Amino acid sequence: MKNEKKQAVALSYDATLHEAPVVVAKGRGYVAEAIIATAKHHGIPIQEDPSLVQLLSELEVNEMIPEDLYALVAELFAFIYRLDRQAKME
Repeated sequence: MKNEKKQAVALSYDATLHEAPVVVAKGRGYVAEAIIATAKHHGIPIQEDPSLVQLLSELEVNEMIPEDLYALVAELFAFIYRLDRQAKME
């Protein structure tokens, strides 16, 4: 069995700046762990989806996601929205 390093990609979306979400950080191994730890520390929801991370990791930092990933990323943002709503109701 191949021992693969953990990967992480962080996205940000500000409709006043960009037409689509932007990759703001990405990395493997230690860097991925640091991205995840930073997100947890700031209360940013984390979604584990190895297939999506693989696709997003091919993008450069500060690059907008391509149109063919809009549907996948929209599902991710819907998941985050639901989590945020649940947290506000508690």
